[in-house]
Amino acid sequence: MAMRAECALFPNADHDRSPEFQHNTPPTGDQRPSRSRGNGTAQIRVMLADDHTLFRAGIRALLQTMPGIEIVAEAADGREALRLIAAEHPDVIVLDMMMPNLNGLDAAARIARAFPGTRIVILSVRPDEDSVLRTLRAGAVGYVVKTDSPAELELAIRAAARGETFLSSAVAGYVVADCLKRVDREQTSLERLTPRQREVLQLIAEGHTTKEIARQLGISAKTAEAYRGELTRALDIHDIASLTRYAIREGLVSLDT
Repeated sequence: MAMRAECALFPNADHDRSPEFQHNTPPTGDQRPSRSRGNGTAQIRVMLADDHTLFRAGIRALLQTMPGIEIVAEAADGREALRLIAAEHPDVIVLDMMMPNLNGLDAAARIARAFPGTRIVILSVRPDEDSVLRTLRAGAVGYVVKTDSPAELELAIRAAARGETFLSSAVAGYVVADCLKRVDREQTSLERLTPRQREVLQLIAEGHTTKEIARQLGISAKTAEAYRGELTRALDIHDIASLTRYAIREGLVSLDT
């Protein structure tokens, strides 16, 4: 059974002191009138972000059968998602955890800061509690595993649109039970990295050169190299193969990326 969870790990909790997890007051420009159907029922404007085209098409076809849900945009990676949110202002974004260029975790943190009116539901293949807790801390309000039933995704979207938190049955039982005791646990090595260091780590693990990383991030090659040095010192990992294995183990990239 799916559960709605309340605990101090969720966004705006007092212990979330990192600037990455602070939510700003919604800007005036983020206020938008609710859309409605002809019968006056409010429409939930949903955006999809997943790099697998066929999977995204399947989710779109599924959601289009659900009353009161409208698909307003689709993105293939986190950076494209940020651009489209700025243009479309969806109520809810269904965000894949693993995407190229900018992963779901760091995309969620940016969306939560820049577009607090858009609620984030994470879709993931990983039901482990570390992944769930990291995404909740980043600003997501929903977490659904890709093996869950379609009904759970619908429940997550509708709960997010109401401003509620939703965890699917695949993760809710042990995450909620363990929630309070882990509030003050030490951050993992991945959580201690800055958002920029995680971006560089992901791009390295995806096989990008320093020049390609610089172009992706809009910085100089010298600055990209400096970030790379900071990253290797922070993790005490100094070769590409080991960095790639670490990124895969932590769920930042997948084996088929």
